[in-house]
Amino acid sequence: MSTDRSIVLFDLFGVIARHQRPGALEKMAARAHAPTEAFTTAYWACRPPYDAGQQSAPEYWTAVLRWLSVPVDAGTIEELRLTDIDSWSRVDGSMVAYVQSLRDVAEVALLSNIPSDHADAFLAAQPWLHDLDHVAFSGKIGAAKPATAAFHHCVVAMRAAPADFLFVDDRAENVRAARATGMNGHVFTGRDELAAVIDTWLTTGRGSRTRSPMRRDSRYETQ
Repeated sequence: MSTDRSIVLFDLFGVIARHQRPGALEKMAARAHAPTEAFTTAYWACRPPYDAGQQSAPEYWTAVLRWLSVPVDAGTIEELRLTDIDSWSRVDGSMVAYVQSLRDVAEVALLSNIPSDHADAFLAAQPWLHDLDHVAFSGKIGAAKPATAAFHHCVVAMRAAPADFLFVDDRAENVRAARATGMNGHVFTGRDELAAVIDTWLTTGRGSRTRSPMRRDSRYETQ
C-alpha cells in the first residue's frame, strides 16, 4: 500500500555525517587509563542501550569504566562524554547540500542511531536538520536500527506507508531490515550513485511526484 508520496529517509553517520574521528578511541582510552583495544571493546559492547535511549550518558560511561575495572568518577565521565560527542560531530558538506536540494522534489527525513545527548548536540550545531520533514534519533524514540520499531516509528510519525520510503544507509543489515518492513532500500556507497538511484526511484514506478502538501508541525522527536 502507498499513500502516493515520495520520502527519502536517510541514515546519518557514514552517509551525511562522517564516521568517528580518527584517533578518538585512543584519546578516550588514554583518559580512562585503559589499553585502546580493551577500551574499544567496552565502548561498543556497552553501546546498544545508550543508542536506544535505555541508558543515560552517565549510566553508559559507568558501564564502560566498570567493564574496564577502572575508577568511576563524574569528572572522567564528563570528559569522556564530551570527547565522544566531538568525535561524531563532522559532516560531509557536499552530502548536506545534496540532501537539502532533494527537498524540491521529495520529502526528506532522517533516522539515525545516536544517543540522546549526542542528538541534542547535533541539532544545535547543524541548523539544516531543522529544515527536514522529520528527524528521528534512536536515543529519543527508544528504538535503534535494525529493530523494526525504528522504521515503524518513521512510518507512523510521517503518516505514510512503508512503500512511500526509500531508505538510504551505509550498512547492508539496516537496509535489509528496512526492506523487510516494506520500504525501498539502497546501500550507500557514494553521492553520484545515490543520486542516480533516487532519480530513477522518483521517475520509475513513482510517477512524476513532488512533495506532499502535508507537513508535520512537530518534526523532532524529543521524548
